[in-house]
Amino acid sequence: MLLPLVAPAQNVLTLDEAIRLALLHNQQVKVSAYGPKIERANVLAEYGRFDPSLNFSRSYAENEAPGAIVPPASRALIQTDDYGVSVDGLSPWGLNYSIGATAENYRGTFNGFGDSYATFAGVSVTQPLLRGFGFGANLASLRIAKANRGISDWQHKQTVIDTVTRVIFGYNNLQQARANLRIATLSRDLAAQLLDENEKRHRVGSMSESDVTTARSRVADREESILIADRNFHDIENQLRLLIGQNVFAVNGPELVTEELAPAPDMIVDPAADLKIAYDIRPDYQAQRLGVTINRASLAAAKNQLLPRVDVVGSYGYGGLDPTFRTARQQLRDEDARNYSIGVVVRVPLTFSEGRGRARSAQLTVRQSEADLVRKELDIALSVTAAAGQIETTKLRVVATRRALDMQQQALNDEQKKLKAGTSNTFFVSQEQGLLAAAQNNYARALADQRRAQANYDAEIGRTLERNNLTVAK
Repeated sequence: MLLPLVAPAQNVLTLDEAIRLALLHNQQVKVSAYGPKIERANVLAEYGRFDPSLNFSRSYAENEAPGAIVPPASRALIQTDDYGVSVDGLSPWGLNYSIGATAENYRGTFNGFGDSYATFAGVSVTQPLLRGFGFGANLASLRIAKANRGISDWQHKQTVIDTVTRVIFGYNNLQQARANLRIATLSRDLAAQLLDENEKRHRVGSMSESDVTTARSRVADREESILIADRNFHDIENQLRLLIGQNVFAVNGPELVTEELAPAPDMIVDPAADLKIAYDIRPDYQAQRLGVTINRASLAAAKNQLLPRVDVVGSYGYGGLDPTFRTARQQLRDEDARNYSIGVVVRVPLTFSEGRGRARSAQLTVRQSEADLVRKELDIALSVTAAAGQIETTKLRVVATRRALDMQQQALNDEQKKLKAGTSNTFFVSQEQGLLAAAQNNYARALADQRRAQANYDAEIGRTLERNNLTVAK
């Protein structure tokens, strides 16, 4: 869940509001939000492996003596009733335990089917000494589940960062597309104004028909530019609608009312210092580090499986025996008859091919993931450096394109004065108008690229949420 932002007034879609809507309604964010919840459920399931269980058993059996029978003798028959209740469980270091009580009623032809209750109450344990012993062997799956939970948290955070960055890009793309449409319209208006002036001059005989025709051609060309810019604007607008969670995309419909973004403020970057920050908070890097943790846990478990199984088994308790169940049970309470056992069970595989293969594979996987983590660090260092370079380049581009725009406006003004003085013609004025439109587009693109470069730099560092005052609740 994300902390809400302040809603804007007058139905103007501000950038902050667009981000808020995207984080509330974007389908990719919604899908990603399930990941951490699923992994937390998996962690709970792994903890459940160590929860004790209450078990109850009841069985009845009859056994007839085999062999030949000489009449009138009959086969010996034994009837057995078994009852049991226990609490069984597994400890994190591998101890299997069972605490409970059993009762067996053993009767048959040998005692005239009289009841004979044998009872026992106590504890029995099995403790591995080699294979299956220790926290590494028994907590591997829990550690992997916890790491997967962490990976899922980081992946969800990365999805949120990517979504916020795409919204910032989309918002700037829409502003740039609107500027391009506005510039195309202004360029058409300038061409139409020139056409009107040429027609007036032509009527009084101070301008040729050729100049009028050239001006009309330029107007038609500018009309096409408006159609292309308008179509591009609506397509980009629909992309932003998709990002903020809308599901209706009109070919030509009401425009999104957005605010005019101010030029991006200067951003001071320090790639060396910011690279250290990226290693600490960048989600994809942290998720990959947890992947190494998972592989190391798998390696520890695989190495443990290379060992032979040597288990200490034992039990301790008290028994009772009496024709009546009440008396046999009372003997347990009185601890009349002590029972205990202890022993060792050894199981040694004839070959260790499977275990050695799995351990070798796990070891190589750890080395591979560690090497890939180094590759990731180099990729991050390169991308942060490149993003920092874009910050400086776009800053210089804004200055350069602003200067070029001012100079081109002056060039157009000079060419128009020449036309009025009769020392120029329509072709050169139209050419300067086209160059002015190009300069205006270049300046609008530079402004948008500067804002996009800053958003991209924050994403490369991993501080997009901090920059936009957002937190992802766990």
